[in-house]
Amino acid sequence: MNLVRMRGGGAIRKKAGIAFLAFLFFTLQGPFVFSQSECTVRWVDDGDTILLEDGRHVRYIGINAPEVAGEHGLGEPFGGDAHRLNRELVWRRKVRLELDAEEKDRYGRILAYVYLPDQTFVNRSILEAGYAFVLYRQPNIRHYQLLLEAQRRAMTSKKGIWGAWQEKAGTYIGNRKSLRFHTAACRVGKQIHQKNRVLFTKTWDPFWEGFSPCKECFPEPFSLAP
Repeated sequence: MNLVRMRGGGAIRKKAGIAFLAFLFFTLQGPFVFSQSECTVRWVDDGDTILLEDGRHVRYIGINAPEVAGEHGLGEPFGGDAHRLNRELVWRRKVRLELDAEEKDRYGRILAYVYLPDQTFVNRSILEAGYAFVLYRQPNIRHYQLLLEAQRRAMTSKKGIWGAWQEKAGTYIGNRKSLRFHTAACRVGKQIHQKNRVLFTKTWDPFWEGFSPCKECFPEPFSLAP
């Protein structure tokens, strides 16, 4: 009888230990929520934004695709290609959403990693095709390294924007904290603390390292890929 009790107690302790480790893992990983059901995509706005049948607008986390032509302008190089690829992947198909630390952006759009029923990771697929660049933005960085690896594969293979890259030699200032890079003349770049500053001599290198361009000094970053 005592042996049975000991075995039973050991099993309980083992289960409790596993439960604690699971709790610790997900706590360290941060908020992690998959939508409980799949939702059909009603419309594809561009290379990184969609509209679902239930009326929610979704902005893909971790990537930035070129703008498409519309009422606000003529669009950016490869904007149409990014839009077409996103449309081929998700239009009128069911998708699942994985959230990160923040649920919405300042425009009220859902921030999400988007998956097809066959587990295709849409955000990563667009990067692998070379029609977007990685966009690091705290606190939504759970899959940042995975997305950066996808971008590097596209860069190495010269796909999409990377195959038409027009290098502009010069001095560029990166911020190790925000993972943004700036022109030497940018007022924001000049304010970077010395310990966070990193210098580049061409634009390709900060992209390879996972930096993305400052909106102020690179208002049209895809102009580097005409």
